[in-house]
Amino acid sequence: MKARQLKRPVVGSGNLAGKRVTVVGLGRFGGGVGVTRWLCGQGAGVTVSDLAGADDLAESIQALEGLKLALHLGGHAREDFLRADLLVVNPAVPRNMPLLLEAREARVPRTSEINLFLQRCPAAVVGVTGSVGKSTTTAMIGAILQKRLVAHVGGNIGRSLLEELPRIRPEHVVVLELSSFQLEDTPIIGVSPHVAVVTNLAPNHLDRHETMEAYEAAKKNIFAFQEPCDVLILNAADTIVSAWAAEARCRVEMFDPAAEPFELAVPGAHNQANAQAAWTASSQFGIDRATAAEALAAFPGLPHRLEFVAERRGVRYFNDSKCTTPSGAIVALEAFPPRKAVIIVGGYDKHVRFDELGEALAARAKAIVAMGATREAVIAAVSPHQTKGLPPIERADDLPAAVSAARTRAVSGDVVLLSPACASFDMFTNYEHRGQAFVELVTR
Repeated sequence: MKARQLKRPVVGSGNLAGKRVTVVGLGRFGGGVGVTRWLCGQGAGVTVSDLAGADDLAESIQALEGLKLALHLGGHAREDFLRADLLVVNPAVPRNMPLLLEAREARVPRTSEINLFLQRCPAAVVGVTGSVGKSTTTAMIGAILQKRLVAHVGGNIGRSLLEELPRIRPEHVVVLELSSFQLEDTPIIGVSPHVAVVTNLAPNHLDRHETMEAYEAAKKNIFAFQEPCDVLILNAADTIVSAWAAEARCRVEMFDPAAEPFELAVPGAHNQANAQAAWTASSQFGIDRATAAEALAAFPGLPHRLEFVAERRGVRYFNDSKCTTPSGAIVALEAFPPRKAVIIVGGYDKHVRFDELGEALAARAKAIVAMGATREAVIAAVSPHQTKGLPPIERADDLPAAVSAARTRAVSGDVVLLSPACASFDMFTNYEHRGQAFVELVTR
């Protein structure tokens, strides 16, 4: 499969040299660093605007050292929005921010890092989205394709590929994890990936999207602009996602999570589902099953995604800090035998319900340690399903207390599982910070 050429010019696809570009949102962990560096390399006059101050953004600022740009931190200036030739908006920035709305009324063009890349990428693009499993599926596809082709992996998985553009050739393949936040902006350019993969759909990010309908609409942008020569790959077992086939204008393929299993190093039925999605996507590029199986058998998993940390006194500890949804925590719990996992749950409130998670925790967990802003909501969801007070629930004020409580509850043969079902922003910078803190608490 070869990349198609864009048929019409789109916002931000031209020469940016000499243009006044404002990057809105640098981010505490590098979300705007890659695009800022690339814009400077294009000769744009770059201003970075962020509500956070220099101390909070120290790591990101350090990554921009030596570049010619203006840093306007600790608040937004109106002129940076209204006098710009282009706004490049970080996915985490709310689209209803007053200055963005005012800039839109003033007809200031807006785009995003992922849009800038999609407009310029000469290679075929595989895009992966979903509520659970998109990072692992993205990495699995990259591992499989690398067996026969040159593959570049990036997007929401943690790396901007803009600076790699000079090294990407038409015969290569690019694999992008695409979040709902990133997909919200793709209608600006009217581009979807050549191969689009949707792993599943469950409530998530309702603090941002407000309704499931809006969240679903953002996800659908991954195929909204596909052409007849493209491919949409959907989860046959997900009733919501599989129904999207009726809206597609291209060839649709379904993957079956329960199809002939692959030998995997990573545990859980959900990883088998991820592997089936990855194999279906990779097969579009002529990869045979034997090659895919070889790559998948060697795939070690990703940090913070059911990552094995250590075994202490017969208890195995797993870091699933990347799990920020109730459905993801259910999947993680089901990777282990019933009543063997002492699970640590809770965190930042994204305004999702915990009803199904509460029922699953009551049915499968050995014990529950609840923490964070959603602690009481999680407990309230579990309580109606407890039988004679089982499984026991403990409250913890922070992660060290949670790990200590979980360690006390676990005996040899058990698992201590950090699978929070929530974002980390109530206590940590991001899920990686939370996961690393868990690893340090377990291994010290």
